[in-house]
Amino acid sequence: MTTPETLPAPTAITVSSTGSAGDPDAHEPRRPFGRWFRETGWRHLIGIVMLVFSAFPLVYVLSASLNPGGTLLTANSLFSNFDLGSYIALFQDPLRPYGAWLVNSIFIGLTTSFFTVVLCALAAYAFSRMRFRGRRTGLLTLLLVQMFPQLLAVVAIFLLMSAIGEIFPALGLNSQIGLIMVYLGGALGVNTFLMYGFFNTVPASIDEAAKIDGAGHARIFFTIILRLVAPVLAVIGLLSFLVTMNDFLIASVVLVDPDKQTLAVGLYQYVSQETARNWSVFAAGAVLAAILPMALFLSLQRFIVGGLTAGSVK
Repeated sequence: MTTPETLPAPTAITVSSTGSAGDPDAHEPRRPFGRWFRETGWRHLIGIVMLVFSAFPLVYVLSASLNPGGTLLTANSLFSNFDLGSYIALFQDPLRPYGAWLVNSIFIGLTTSFFTVVLCALAAYAFSRMRFRGRRTGLLTLLLVQMFPQLLAVVAIFLLMSAIGEIFPALGLNSQIGLIMVYLGGALGVNTFLMYGFFNTVPASIDEAAKIDGAGHARIFFTIILRLVAPVLAVIGLLSFLVTMNDFLIASVVLVDPDKQTLAVGLYQYVSQETARNWSVFAAGAVLAAILPMALFLSLQRFIVGGLTAGSVK
């Protein structure tokens, strides 16, 4: 009769307090504070400082809009008062039609953004896909023109609009359509160059395949290319809308009638008069004016990074 083999005694397994390598709940030992700060901590510190630096003016303006004192000096203590009277006063002054200013700004901004996107896309497609004499010169000219700020052209714009108004009053001074034309002329340069770089990232083989199937340039552009370059279209439209909404200089020169003025020009009336300054109402108007651009920015945020960077490496 054979005796069963003697099994070896189980060996004791020692588990360290820090856990084993295969344990999913195990944690690495905490790094010293000095090492953590040198590697990643300083980035968090810079992020917090920049967040406070960027958010403080917004919080201060919001606090001033809720303070009925009428001055910025009384708004030093944030949210010490809570009164919506300034927001109500915006729409009760017949001499300062805030509602009309807001509608004018939205109309001018959306119209300018739409035509800027369409015209810049057409020009960028031509520069990117077609080869013609003067192509390089045209691109260089667009780039050089944008080096000069629009402030230098204020006098020329005023004289030009005055001359045009004598022949076509609908396009002259005190005309919203004329102001839109001025904005379109100033936005075509840099936006066309930005779209041109993005269009170059779309393979030309897509155009060649569509041409084999019998598609022309118009069909290729409107049915294929525009869908592929949607991120940059969203970016150009958003930037154009923001610039138009925030513009004060050109709008104040072209528009004279208070009912036709934009929001930036109209709000200046609350703080321009020495004896009738009301910073609380001014801050309330600025808060309401920031809602729509902020909503557009958040809704188009997923396009912004791709639209700004994809065309910069070609």
